[in-house]
Amino acid sequence: MRLHVDQRHERVLELVRERGSLRVAELAEELGMSAVTLRRDVEALAAQGLVERLHGAVVWPTGQSRPAPAAAPPAEGLVVGMVVPTTEYYYADVVRGARQTVEAAGARLTIGLSRYLPDEDAAQARRLLSTGADGLLLTPSWESGCPEPGEGLWAVEQGVPVVLVERSAPLGHPAAGLDRVRSDHAHGAAEAVAHLAGLGHRAIALAVQDSPTAPRLRVGYRAAVEALGLTPVSAAPLDGAPSRSEAKRFERTLEYLCEAVASGNVTAAIVHSDADAIVLIPRLQARGVRVPEDLAVIAYDDEVAGLADLPLTAVAPDKHAVGAAAARLLLDRLGATEPGAADPGAGESGRRPAARRHLDILPSLRIRVSCGAVAAAP
Repeated sequence: MRLHVDQRHERVLELVRERGSLRVAELAEELGMSAVTLRRDVEALAAQGLVERLHGAVVWPTGQSRPAPAAAPPAEGLVVGMVVPTTEYYYADVVRGARQTVEAAGARLTIGLSRYLPDEDAAQARRLLSTGADGLLLTPSWESGCPEPGEGLWAVEQGVPVVLVERSAPLGHPAAGLDRVRSDHAHGAAEAVAHLAGLGHRAIALAVQDSPTAPRLRVGYRAAVEALGLTPVSAAPLDGAPSRSEAKRFERTLEYLCEAVASGNVTAAIVHSDADAIVLIPRLQARGVRVPEDLAVIAYDDEVAGLADLPLTAVAPDKHAVGAAAARLLLDRLGATEPGAADPGAGESGRRPAARRHLDILPSLRIRVSCGAVAAAP
């Protein structure tokens, strides 16, 4: 049935208002009109200022607002499963960020705890899927933050969308193709080195506990020391042989820092975590090492750094943002695909799946007393 001229004009306006611009030939084909008829309609609408013609295209007039694209439908009924080692300390904020984002979308978050038991990761993932989870946020118990060869293959075999949280896989590993969101701990360590160097320190020690965060801290620390031309410092004893107990770890770290300061070379240190730093600083002071006068200290994590007797300057990963970003990635993967040009591989909808994404969120540096910057300020 042929459209009346007013109906044609209304349909042209509707499509141009929706899309912003269209080629005249494409618009004629979509409306089932001849190109000659459509050009006459476009000229009539342009004469009224309702559209603009430009090089064979028809566009919405400059300066006139168009309706915002329709918002994605609420994710009602969707269930997001999240496997984390714990919901305490570091991961409390990660879970909080994910939960708020998931619930704001009308979905529901369910939690599985692995307690850092490697076999428990996959078991908790299976449990969450069996109770109705549509996708998974995973923080596997990989000791170095990355899977060892042959480890972690289960993460890519779940049959649902998966986003890695505060974890990554090396290139070539099947899990390297998963979406992931993590704190850029290497950047955080480098920022700490740069801040201490800016205060005049040339020899900076790194004392880190064995954890999934430690390898990235070492990478950032070494890169910043080299880039800034600082004096290389002998590695902390924990780097080569982790301690089996907290008491032994504190003892070895304390001896390392005391000897480094006594040598007259080291004047600053980065300590992971801030809980360790809170324990170490009174012991350093009891051994005659003043903080920050003899040893400027920057802690890593900023969970309790501001609560110390001597408030600690600390690198603060934005854990809430990591959880929120990971949840958004998974919701995107579950609820929609990104519009793409129609092509034979895009399916009947003419839409192709969203590209995989790797997001690194930069930590911030919170200046307090322990690095000497506050005391040195005019």
